[in-house]
Amino acid sequence: MNIRIIIADDHKIVRDGLRSLLQREAEMQVIGEAENGRMAVVLASKLSPDIIVMDIGMPDLNGIEATRHIVADLPGVKVIALSMHSDKRFVSGVLKAGASGYLLKDCAFEELTQAIETVLSGRIYLSPTITGVIVDDYVHITSGNEKSLRSKLSPREREVLQLIAEGKSTKNIASILNVSVKTIETHRQRIMEKLDIYSIAELTKFAIREGITSLEG
Repeated sequence: MNIRIIIADDHKIVRDGLRSLLQREAEMQVIGEAENGRMAVVLASKLSPDIIVMDIGMPDLNGIEATRHIVADLPGVKVIALSMHSDKRFVSGVLKAGASGYLLKDCAFEELTQAIETVLSGRIYLSPTITGVIVDDYVHITSGNEKSLRSKLSPREREVLQLIAEGKSTKNIASILNVSVKTIETHRQRIMEKLDIYSIAELTKFAIREGITSLEG
């Protein structure tokens, strides 16, 4: 039986490389590619893959929020995060969103195939180099002290913040999210009030610092 895979990464050279490697495996089939998180959500709904290999730092909708959408709507789909970041904000963020695995982009291809097999068996896979990051983070989660500014925002507010930070206008954001301009203005006001940040420049800095967007593109 083929393992149906979607690759989500905003760099075409990465997608091409992963597709080429994965399709050498007899039991693996790449059924779709997404260049941002929003496209990954749409493709997941259309194609019902077994696995999504998900970059975290994508434009429009980042991999953490895309994972949250996908896992909520399609609980049978397994997401493996593939990222250059070992910072615990990214690692714990995407695992809390529902990802089943986390790999660093400098891993060997054999580790990716091992991760796919592991998550399909119902287990979590973490790159050995980041296991310590996760253990440290989750040891402290039950203390009840973790309340970052980012956690004050709802998932929709984080989506809006990413789009604001990426320079999209209120009208553009309303169109992307299929809501009214007034709704986006309300979200923006609430974001500013919750974060106590009242300029677009400072919101952008916050979004980059918190890993909501990387602006690499």
